[in-house]
Amino acid sequence: MARSERFGIGDRIDALWLDLLDSLRKAAYASINQKLFLLDEVLKEVDAVRFFIQIAWESELIAKSHFILLGKDIEEIGRMTGGWKKDILAKNPSLNRDGKL
Repeated sequence: MARSERFGIGDRIDALWLDLLDSLRKAAYASINQKLFLLDEVLKEVDAVRFFIQIAWESELIAKSHFILLGKDIEEIGRMTGGWKKDILAKNPSLNRDGKL
């Protein structure tokens, strides 16, 4: 990514990645109710990262090969987070859709 874009969309992508990682860290140590809320936040952050990476690619700020690699990684994070949430809900049938007992 060119230097001028690194301080715009590049910084935004970096900040989103860090927020996503921080939310995953928090979810790992949270109670079940908080964990569900945090996993929902992670999924929103995954969508935001995906969006900005696509914008960067469409604006030709990153190469197609980088876009593909980043896309695979973010899709895997989304799949794993969704599976984590689904597993929690399956193991705790008393939780409703809102994550409340």
